[in-house]
Formats: sequence, C-alpha cells, structure tokens
Amino acid sequence: MKTLVLTVLLGSAAMAADEAPLSGKWQVHSSIAGYENDLACTIAQKGNELSGSCTGEQGAVQISGKVAEKKVTWAYKSEYNGSPLTVSYSGTLSAENKISGSVRAEEYGVEGEFTATPAK
Repeated sequence: MKTLVLTVLLGSAAMAADEAPLSGKWQVHSSIAGYENDLACTIAQKGNELSGSCTGEQGAVQISGKVAEKKVTWAYKSEYNGSPLTVSYSGTLSAENKISGSVRAEEYGVEGEFTATPAK
C-alpha cells in the first residue's frame, strides 16, 4: 500500500512539473534582417498562458503569449528610434527543451529566426 501511495505521489509531482515546462529563465538569440539580438528572459507559464519579462540592450520589456502542445508564441511592445515596435515570436518546443522558429518586427514588416534555450 505504501508503494502504491508513493508511486501516485511521485507520478503527480512529475505531471505537475510537466504542466509548466516553459517556466524559468531562458536565453533568446534572434537574427532579423542582419541584426543580431540577445535577450535574457524569465517566463512564467500558467496553463497555456505565458507572461514574464526579457532584458536586452534596449532595456526590459514585458512579454505575453501562449503555448499549445509544442507550439509557443509570445510578443512584446517596445520602441525603435522613437517609433513603436511590436516583436512577435512563433516557435516549436523540441524534445531537447529548445524553442526555435521565426521572429517578426511587425511595424517594419521584417522577419528572422530565433532560438531559445534554458539559461544555465
């Protein structure tokens, strides 16, 4: 009986850990139209909702997004040379716990690629 209870408790703990696999610190590298950018992000996942913040050479920004299965999307609003800027990320979470996909600077209509890996 004790073994059954322990197995159920450990299984529940493993499921809880899997419910928010994106929560934590991430390093995000992007390349858009020849411009390389690195962000240090802290992401919180609650259900399928993402929130958090990213910090880079332009300062800190607040992010919001969603996760569905392995599909991950998030965006933030900022400024570039005094003009509004919305940056949107759309990627896939791999078995290696890496997110890769496309990034788009909405107002400028330019796209690029990004990768995100858990911070060490």
